[in-house]
Amino acid sequence: MHAMQYELTLPADYDMGIVRGRVARIGHLLDDWDGLGFKTYLLRERGVNGSPVNQYAPFYLWNTMAGMNAFLWGGAFQGLSNDFGRPSVRQWSGLAYEEGGAAGSAARYAVRRRQPVPDGAELAELTTEAVAEVARLAGEDGAILAAAAVDTSRWELVHFSLWEHDTPKADGDVFEVLHLSAPGRDRLPRGRQW
Repeated sequence: MHAMQYELTLPADYDMGIVRGRVARIGHLLDDWDGLGFKTYLLRERGVNGSPVNQYAPFYLWNTMAGMNAFLWGGAFQGLSNDFGRPSVRQWSGLAYEEGGAAGSAARYAVRRRQPVPDGAELAELTTEAVAEVARLAGEDGAILAAAAVDTSRWELVHFSLWEHDTPKADGDVFEVLHLSAPGRDRLPRGRQW
């Protein structure tokens, strides 16, 4: 399992209806993408749910590196780059994944929390805590799924969760989910990833 995200931070007066319209037109194109666990088309609007910015920030969990590479190098990512400029693409190695009690519900909100891995941290302890946090999030009322991953080049941990309601029991940046493409979600390995 491999996590990926890019963020397009847009001007404060940007018409976010443009992003909504784009997702409505093309969001379905990844609904059957080989190697993709899921892609969430995420949006934050300045002044809504505590967001200081307008931002389009899709988050992905990949089942295979081949699927991710086909997306990045095979032309699909080029369309976004042509429209908005090529963003930096963040990548994390998967630590844990769990389905929540609301797994069959429509995803309305997502929460993403990034945190640095402190120098001197006991990595086995930190990853055990991350796995436990994924299980806690997945067990909360309204949770659809939860995941954790780590970027070892920056030593950053990311927690990601999807929710069926607008009151998620998770700390972090809150995003509206515009669309969910999940062709391989049922094949994402559950629990700890090592």
